[in-house]
Amino acid sequence: MTELSRITVEPREPLATEVSRRLIDYLMSGAVQPGDRIPSERRLTEMLGVNRPTVREAIKSLGFLGLLEIRQSSGTYFRGTDSDVLYRLFELGLVLGERGAKDMVQARAELEVVVAGLAAEARDEAGVDLLCARLATMRECPDVEFAEADTAFHAALAELAGNSVLRDMLKGMRAMIQRGWVERTGAVRPREVAYADHVPIFEAVAKGDATAARAAMAQHMQGASRRLREALQQNAAD
Repeated sequence: MTELSRITVEPREPLATEVSRRLIDYLMSGAVQPGDRIPSERRLTEMLGVNRPTVREAIKSLGFLGLLEIRQSSGTYFRGTDSDVLYRLFELGLVLGERGAKDMVQARAELEVVVAGLAAEARDEAGVDLLCARLATMRECPDVEFAEADTAFHAALAELAGNSVLRDMLKGMRAMIQRGWVERTGAVRPREVAYADHVPIFEAVAKGDATAARAAMAQHMQGASRRLREALQQNAAD
């Protein structure tokens, strides 16, 4: 069985949080399959070099999240992961942490710029028409539907780019950012600003100007990413 290394904790982070994160890494590593029993509390205490109440607290937390199943008189079992569990883990920062969250925001921004350029290079009439329709929806939809319309515009752009790997990577990143942080922190740009940002992206793609498309997307992502980073920092301070 894969061993868990002993923990050295920085004073600013609660010990149970670090134990939870270490257990998540262990469960996600493939060393434990869904339905398998994990090591006992006593064994985890020895492996991690922490006290038993801390291990128990971490196990209860992961049980609450749906990652572990605690069976009385039998042990604790790995339930596996589904998308809802992963969203909750990302939301709580147990997988990425604060630095990882910032890195994901940066990675998403960089990939969106690449996709915008590819979409401009690969544009066709059907793709431009769809992008135009998605932009119109952003302009005309009710406020409560704007976030979904915004996401749909970016999804259409990724489809037009024609790279399935980038498309799927960005789809996952957008979902994590939206459900994990935007909805929690309220880091939403004013509708008028967000819509205006997308117009030059569409125009550049429609013209087949990859350089202009990348520049327009970079401008959009700069503002959006800054707002999200600020919201994350404020949320951490609170």
